[in-house]
Amino acid sequence: MENMQAVNSFVAAYLKKKGFKEAEQLLEDLHSKDSAAPIDFHNDPDLAKFIHHFSQSEDEVARYQDGYSKLRSWTYSSLDLYKHELLRVLYPVFIHSFMDLVAKGHLQEARTFFNAFHEDHQLMHSRDLQKLEGVLSQSHLEEMEFARSLRQNKVNVKICQYSYDLLLQYLHKTQSSAMLGVINEHINFQATSGQPGSISDDIEVVTLIGSCQDAANQINQKEIHWGLLEDSLEERSEKEGGLLSDSEKTEGENKEGDAEESKKRSAEGGKQGSSTKKLKKDKAVNATAKSTRLEAKTTSSAPRVKPELTLPIMSTEVEQSILEDLRNRVQLSSIALPSVSFYTFLDTHNGLNCSSISHDGSLVAGGFSDSSLKVWDTAKLGQQTGGATLQGENDSTSSEHVVRPNGVKRSYTLFQGHSGPVYSATFSPLGDFILSSSADTTIRLWSTKLNANLVCYKGHNYPVWDVQFSPVGHYFASASHDRTARIWAMDRIQPLRVMAGHLSDVDCVQWHANCNYIATGSSDRTVRLWDVQSGECVRIFIGHRSMILSLAMSPDGRYMASGDEDGTIMTWDLSSGRCVTPLMGHTSCVWTLAFSCEGTLLASGSADCTVKLWDVTTSTKAPRNEEKSGNPNRLRSLKTLPTKSTPVYSLQFSRRNLLFAAGVLSKKV
Repeated sequence: MENMQAVNSFVAAYLKKKGFKEAEQLLEDLHSKDSAAPIDFHNDPDLAKFIHHFSQSEDEVARYQDGYSKLRSWTYSSLDLYKHELLRVLYPVFIHSFMDLVAKGHLQEARTFFNAFHEDHQLMHSRDLQKLEGVLSQSHLEEMEFARSLRQNKVNVKICQYSYDLLLQYLHKTQSSAMLGVINEHINFQATSGQPGSISDDIEVVTLIGSCQDAANQINQKEIHWGLLEDSLEERSEKEGGLLSDSEKTEGENKEGDAEESKKRSAEGGKQGSSTKKLKKDKAVNATAKSTRLEAKTTSSAPRVKPELTLPIMSTEVEQSILEDLRNRVQLSSIALPSVSFYTFLDTHNGLNCSSISHDGSLVAGGFSDSSLKVWDTAKLGQQTGGATLQGENDSTSSEHVVRPNGVKRSYTLFQGHSGPVYSATFSPLGDFILSSSADTTIRLWSTKLNANLVCYKGHNYPVWDVQFSPVGHYFASASHDRTARIWAMDRIQPLRVMAGHLSDVDCVQWHANCNYIATGSSDRTVRLWDVQSGECVRIFIGHRSMILSLAMSPDGRYMASGDEDGTIMTWDLSSGRCVTPLMGHTSCVWTLAFSCEGTLLASGSADCTVKLWDVTTSTKAPRNEEKSGNPNRLRSLKTLPTKSTPVYSLQFSRRNLLFAAGVLSKKV
């Protein structure tokens, strides 16, 4: 009897301590109802249920903490061959254990768990952890889009079959039900045969996405035609022999001159050694020219497709001008890097949001927070005495034109019409028009000849983050906070197509070289490719760990590059939907990307105040199994061009392969 009273008092004290008033009241009612009769602890189902529930809730926290701690210790003590693959499992187990504890009401214990283990994942997942750190209640799991998408969809983890077997063996041996439940409910393993993957592949193997992987795989099976347009100017120039005739002519002239020079030098007995050196050097130059021409032929080998949009008619004068540029194009390669012309904005007072450069570099535009759009004519800047100066950069091939918005005489053309900050600007291919998008939800078309606003396009419901002209002009695409991208024509005030499917903001948009597709990058960390004619999504590219800020298409239309907030650049094969290779090197946001005209080089501009040049041919052709030990990404980075203190806002290759860049001088030196 005394024992039963002790149990009753213990249970009552426990219920009071935990704040379970209803259970405490029920226990008191049962006790007062029959105070003389002892409470049968074993046969009373209600009381047994309560006690079991409370003891289970107390054990639940320990099971998560102990289970994860033991899994972590086992993983770090595994063989080095499999350790890096097994470590991939820890992060999704950690975040889902934390969210499970929050969902079950153990808020203080969840915070202790988070603080104890979050430093293990700080290096690779700092931005995700910053978001999850703000989860302080059960309602936050429903309100926060990032947490909600994680709990609704599984995480994909790629590991080899043997690592997968080792993990299952450990879970069954330890009988860790909490960890087994998390892994079974929230992780989708993609076990591969053969040896464990490389450590350098870790960027691709854990994907936390807001869309279902099965749906993405189904979409990626759709057929796409990534080739170039039939009867394009590039094709016409190649048929005429324009691109190759000049280089071959130059090579022939060099050979003739070298032959004459060698004859003269061979006649002079004392100069035969220098002649031999000269001939060897010239052979190397000729070999370089041949390899460069072979790389240039990749564009011509691309398949030809018919346009799905009605293309605008181009005047004869414009065609001749473009063909002249194509004939005089400099062929770039890994050993023939481009010259860089850098335009720096000064005294913007943190008001510059975006910049854009025309195809020939003659016009530079800036979009500002005060809702204004300003355009500078670089030819006029050179004629001014105090309006612009030239400032050398660290690399001898680059120069920096300092654009001063606040001159004594206005050195720019001011376009006013928006009622909110201007977030994006883009020149038409011929430079006679410029588009701007704004927080006021509109897109405006301006004439650089008339210096006037022509059309205001309304259709988006929220701020428009990006707008891009198509390669042929007339058509343009926009990306907005309303999670849609839209295709427009200059002569229509309503959009022609609305692309809906992203789970968060559409931050950037880019046209395919044949104008039959557009690509969109989103805050949901995916890139999508859309068919312009049908408006359907035909590819979903999954692999980024943060929001996508920039996109670029290769000139032959086969590859795409995307840059994200963490500084990672990923190159994709459009036909397969797979990542060809990640390019690591930037330490901050990649704001702009641009392929060279023959597609051999990729230029990237970042908030880390550098422009990087990457060897695309090596990056896309080198088989993964032939990569040697060490970081292979460094081998693909050809050169880093640092600015003094200027984050790079925009990059643009001219038709002659001169690289233009623009940014604003930062006061943080």
